Amino acid sequence: MRLHSTRHKAAETTFTHALFTGLAPDGGLYHPLEIPDLRSLFESWDKTASFCRIAEQVSHVFLDSEVDAEVLSRIIKRAFDFSPALRRVDERISLLELFHGPSFAFKDFGACFLASFMEEILAEENKHAVILVATSGDTGSAVARAFFKKKNIDVVILFPKGRVSYLQEKQLTTLGANVHALEVEGSFDDCQRMVKESFGNSRLRAGINLTSANSINIGRLFPQSFYYIYAYTRLRQEIEGDLLFCVPSGNFGNLTAGIYAWCWGLPVSRFIAATNINDVVPEYLEHNVFSPRASMHTLSNAMDVGNPSNFERMQEIFGHDHDAMVRMIHGEVVNDTQTMEQITEFYKQHGLFIDPHTAVGYLAARRVLAADGVPLADGRVSAGKPPHIVCLATAHPAKFRETLKQATGHEPELPEGLAQAMHLPKQSIEIKNDSRELAEFLLQKFS
Repeated sequence: MRLHSTRHKAAETTFTHALFTGLAPDGGLYHPLEIPDLRSLFESWDKTASFCRIAEQVSHVFLDSEVDAEVLSRIIKRAFDFSPALRRVDERISLLELFHGPSFAFKDFGACFLASFMEEILAEENKHAVILVATSGDTGSAVARAFFKKKNIDVVILFPKGRVSYLQEKQLTTLGANVHALEVEGSFDDCQRMVKESFGNSRLRAGINLTSANSINIGRLFPQSFYYIYAYTRLRQEIEGDLLFCVPSGNFGNLTAGIYAWCWGLPVSRFIAATNINDVVPEYLEHNVFSPRASMHTLSNAMDVGNPSNFERMQEIFGHDHDAMVRMIHGEVVNDTQTMEQITEFYKQHGLFIDPHTAVGYLAARRVLAADGVPLADGRVSAGKPPHIVCLATAHPAKFRETLKQATGHEPELPEGLAQAMHLPKQSIEIKNDSRELAEFLLQKFS
């Protein structure tokens, strides 16, 4: 896999190099140069194909000249001892449950692949790395769990003080060992800015082997494409109409991963980008104006992003052509009141809990289906055979017990992994939203 920067000023590089450097030296995001046609591979699988098999075969297409097949197989098997689950809600909508991993959120897929890959390469080269990551919620807990006690790796997680849920905070601040949690006095955007500025700090980069595990890292993003393909293999023989994906979106890495799969030939007729009131991308889709701003706090806190990093990759994919992006992506905005109403309604209708992020996506999908015909990327409006929407269910409902109890009058049962974290002591360090303070911490700790 050859990659280049979205800003086109840095030299082309390999997947492994991009994975360990995170950002390109010109400040851009690494983006694949090759767009292989994988349609024959996609069509070769039916619903008996395991997630690991799909992940391994897609990875082999891109990485066979860079990673030995036996090593790649070992990386995949070690990363994915869990799988997505597809739940049919009705004839028009399915939920793709992505919360069956170690931290009970979709980000486990990218984080576990990244951790497994990095551990393998660092062991071969006898090197040490420091992972620096900002989180608005689930990224931190996923990265913490994925990298916990991995050899030759330390993890530093920045999260906005008081802006993640109680359980999310417990997950990322109670592990200790090689996981270091920093509470930042500010927003997620402050955390993300501090991470980006750290990667641009030559003093830091000279003293520490620094890399990232946010979705700015192509090693996090690439494996997230696998579950879009997995969902297609489960549904392609069961639905007759067009296939759409609805993606709860914050930093837009999850949606970008799906668009990559579409670029490789996955027959998706359109994507729905579902956001909360942090609606920078839906605003761009409607008005052709990209206006980053400070994020606003909502119930779907992992989506509280005012300047989504992966928008830069989205522009690169569509050649900076607004009309091309609009044809493929439809934006929907859901506020907190509507989110709560959807959680309540879903529980009444199906006897099941959905978390606030999934509720945003589910309501967005329902709105699209309720419209008079669904516009598709090729200019058609769906008619006759109705389209089917796969809505990504991004987090286990139990991670938002207080919100769900308020909405439904009931609390979801905590899975064992979350219940254990509740009783562990918090281990974190408070810092200001100042990149200089972060740099001093990193240099004192790891140089």
